[in-house]
Amino acid sequence: MSQPFDIATIARGARIRRSPYFEATQRYGCRSYTVYNHMYLPNHYDDPIKEYWRLIQDVTLWDVSVERQVEITGRDAFAFTSLLTPRNLGKCQVGQAKYVLITAEDGGIINDPVLLRLGKNHFWLALADSDVLLWAKGVAVHAGMSVEIREPDVFPLQVQGPKSKFVMKDLLGERIAGLPYYHFIETDLDAIPVVVTRTGWTGEVGYEIYLRDGSRGVELWERIMEAGRPYNIAPTGPSDIRRIEAGILNYGADMTLANNPYEVGLDRLVDLEKEGDFIGRDALERIEAEGVKQKLVGVEISGGPVEFNMTRWCVRHRGQRVGEVTSAIYSPRLEKNIGYAMVPLEYAQLGTALTVEVPGAGERPATVVRKPFVDPKKEIPKS
Repeated sequence: MSQPFDIATIARGARIRRSPYFEATQRYGCRSYTVYNHMYLPNHYDDPIKEYWRLIQDVTLWDVSVERQVEITGRDAFAFTSLLTPRNLGKCQVGQAKYVLITAEDGGIINDPVLLRLGKNHFWLALADSDVLLWAKGVAVHAGMSVEIREPDVFPLQVQGPKSKFVMKDLLGERIAGLPYYHFIETDLDAIPVVVTRTGWTGEVGYEIYLRDGSRGVELWERIMEAGRPYNIAPTGPSDIRRIEAGILNYGADMTLANNPYEVGLDRLVDLEKEGDFIGRDALERIEAEGVKQKLVGVEISGGPVEFNMTRWCVRHRGQRVGEVTSAIYSPRLEKNIGYAMVPLEYAQLGTALTVEVPGAGERPATVVRKPFVDPKKEIPKS
């Protein structure tokens, strides 16, 4: 019998970048990494369920430098950035962030970054896992606009959890206490230049600290850990449990270039009435008019706790394969297996009974349910 493949034997090299915090993540005992945007992303330091409870009860620190930035500046930066996204950037003020989509000519989703507007014609795109820098440069070649597009020396961390406000207040004083959700300030921490946003990938109260000098990564990390010790801070990896509870999607898993915003429930990010053209407008107008044939739905999967899915799981209806589970995991708080599934529209109604093939566990009954699973009005992160 052939031996199973040991994924640890996959070769690595200098082409996979290390973040300015990599040394610190090693020092604090990171147990595993994945590769995201051509960089090492810390997966976990402890048991993922223990990290989950730390996140929702205390405060956690994440190295998310893999959210590589695309910076767009120049005389036509607003018009060019608006060309990339169907969201209306005219409603985004300087000092404000927006969750946006980058769409292709057929309406497919290229990326779902958080956009920061640092000036009238100065934008950052904090990216999910795809090469938007190359896409933007390619668009710029034919756009006939005066823009500069580059990857700046910027590396974000996330400070997430109910006690994150106390940590940030101790670091930056009262000025941070009133920072609204999806807004940011430009400041410095002990002469370390940073941008601080009220954002995160958790559905919890949280902040992202964008370091603007990559040579000071370990210094910034230790400063945050020092401030967080009275609040039981711990470094962790991103929590798939909490982001699925919150209805947050993971690009590459829950949506890809083959999906459009209407299929995955992100049509709120599409403004077909916005001034100026954007890539994918014609396709998205047609999709809105005709409707979609499939939808990403929330599902509850019966039986004992499932491990986070490493592949897409087959979804059946009365024995016929009809779709795939894109993300699934056990929620300790809800004491349920929850996730998302992409299914044809006729099976997307609430209460629809399905069957999911769970590797190693066989077929499990599943039901289409509402998402998000926790805090549907986002009252927690806005608090």
